[in-house]
Amino acid sequence: MTGRLEGKVAFITGAARGQGRAHAVKLASEGADIIALDLAGPIPLVPYDSSTPEDLAETVRLVEGLDRRIVAEQGDVRDLARMKEIVAKGVAELGHLDIVVANAGICIPATWDETTPEMFQVTMDTNVTGVWNTVMVGAPYLVTAGGGSIILTSSYAGKKMQPFMVHYTASKHAVTGMTRAFAAELGKHNIRVNSVHPGAVNTPMGSGDMIEAITRTNASNPPLAAMGTPFLPVWAAEAEDIANAVAFLASDDARLITAEHLSIDAGSQYF
Repeated sequence: MTGRLEGKVAFITGAARGQGRAHAVKLASEGADIIALDLAGPIPLVPYDSSTPEDLAETVRLVEGLDRRIVAEQGDVRDLARMKEIVAKGVAELGHLDIVVANAGICIPATWDETTPEMFQVTMDTNVTGVWNTVMVGAPYLVTAGGGSIILTSSYAGKKMQPFMVHYTASKHAVTGMTRAFAAELGKHNIRVNSVHPGAVNTPMGSGDMIEAITRTNASNPPLAAMGTPFLPVWAAEAEDIANAVAFLASDDARLITAEHLSIDAGSQYF
């Protein structure tokens, strides 16, 4: 059976684990070859465990196990020049580029008055500038190809807000705005731009001291802690649930969908 993405090439950031790895595996299962980028190293200030080169190697193993090709490199989405090099290398090896998934992002729980300039800056640099960089290095190849699909990872926080994360909420609202703006200008090239908005997801972002940090900030204002409660009896999605939505948006099944903001949050944005 031919996959929906047979013959396509996808560039995915934050691909070493979690949602990024799930996207790489899902798109590969649908027939796509993969250009994978991940910092695979420590990020100051985040309370959870950072990804590693071994994590990225596991993504390579899983994609190759599906008999698809993958070019995987360590790189920082904040480094535009390095990203250009990685995408150019991937396109040279795999032939073209059709899909861009700007997935890399970070999250640092902190109340408004304990958020430092450093927290705010690293969040905006990664979650906003990093997404902009991803589109800027990938979109020219899609223009050359005559079209394609770009999927940006926003959040439940990019539609409503995430308590005790002013910096994160601001960054994800920026991604929502970029989705609309890029969709408008790239539409004439037959390029669709959409965003996905997960709620809670079971990934390594919940490791280390992350749960403790969230519990502590929730205690600062308990009524706000109930925000984001899902309607469905599923507290958290699996990474594969988000990957299914990304694969749909990347495929011709969504050929007339652009500037859309697709929530995979079990209704959390409404509570």
